Amino acid sequence: MPTFQLTHKIALDPTNKQHTLLARSAGTARFAYNWVLDEWKRQYRNGEKPTEAALRRQLNAVKGTDYPWMFEVSKSVPQQAVKDLGEAFKRFFQGKNAYPRFKKKFVDDSFRADNGPGTFDVQGKRIRLPRIGWIKTREPLRFSGRLKRVVVSRTADRWYASVLVEMDTETPDRENQAIGGVDLGVKALATLPDGTTFESPKALERNLKKLRRLSKAHSRKKNGSKNKRKSAAKLARLHRRIANIRADALHKLTSELVGRYDVIGIEDLNVSGMSQNKRLARHIADVGLHEFRRQLEYKAELYGTRIVVADRFYASSKTCSACGSKNEMLRLGDRAWTCCSCGTSHERDANAAANLQHIAASSAVTARGEESHGRGARAPVNLASTKREPGGKPAHATA
Repeated sequence: MPTFQLTHKIALDPTNKQHTLLARSAGTARFAYNWVLDEWKRQYRNGEKPTEAALRRQLNAVKGTDYPWMFEVSKSVPQQAVKDLGEAFKRFFQGKNAYPRFKKKFVDDSFRADNGPGTFDVQGKRIRLPRIGWIKTREPLRFSGRLKRVVVSRTADRWYASVLVEMDTETPDRENQAIGGVDLGVKALATLPDGTTFESPKALERNLKKLRRLSKAHSRKKNGSKNKRKSAAKLARLHRRIANIRADALHKLTSELVGRYDVIGIEDLNVSGMSQNKRLARHIADVGLHEFRRQLEYKAELYGTRIVVADRFYASSKTCSACGSKNEMLRLGDRAWTCCSCGTSHERDANAAANLQHIAASSAVTARGEESHGRGARAPVNLASTKREPGGKPAHATA
């Protein structure tokens, strides 16, 4: 039985005393992280070979005399912060992340409880954290399974608990192969082959005027003043609202797609390259294309849906979904066009979605053929690079 790990980020409703303890824990974690990072750099400059375990023991040896206020929070808070730094350096040496940077107050406010069993607990609409006790939450935990980890963080003026849950899940075996294609865009968030569109909330665009006004007012406040902190909190709340609106729309869309289709064809979009267009960069960022694919892929594993990704250079919009001929004269501003070969009229986004559906169908036929010959079971997620040949016949996908 496969196991999945899912995280549920829950808003907390702490009392004033708990709010102080949360802020104190986050401050202690930030101090321990920065202290060890500074010591790591110093030892490295002196020709030594620092390690996460040795620096953690070094901090534990001096905190009783130099930093006694660290005992006001759980001992796991600074320990986990140092372990996080060790993991950051590990990823840096593997070439996955940039060099670790120092954490800033009011920007990187978070801490992690110990991963040991019984360290934290969740019951209904409350969560228990070490040295803080039971804290009310805005909603109960959505997933049932083994509690693995909790990370408490602050966004704007609200605290959240991100609970990682490991659960055993049986991937459903779908009999009827419902196949679809999804074309993402700026005007419409997503378009399906039948012409169904999902409108983009355009969270940033609709709040841009207010965002500019608050940013301008914030820049005029005196540095270090209370009014500066108040305006920063108000600006952060607006940014949080924009992000929540965008994430809500993407979650609803991806959940509907994996529940509707068994095989979904999507494009391998070069989001960073598309963002180089100075006229469309803000609109492309407002859609959240990378987040859409991330959500779609992990939900596809849960629902037993297979994702087929077309080649990055596949011209889904320029290719006629009826005959397969390519319209080289199609411009970005052309929303509708007629095929010169077969005379079929196309709406740009629906035609692209239909081509992605053809690729997904071809991949599904190939996968069923391999299963019938006993060459392996169908994977929950299959990334393929495919092309569609002229003449109306899609080429088989290469797994």
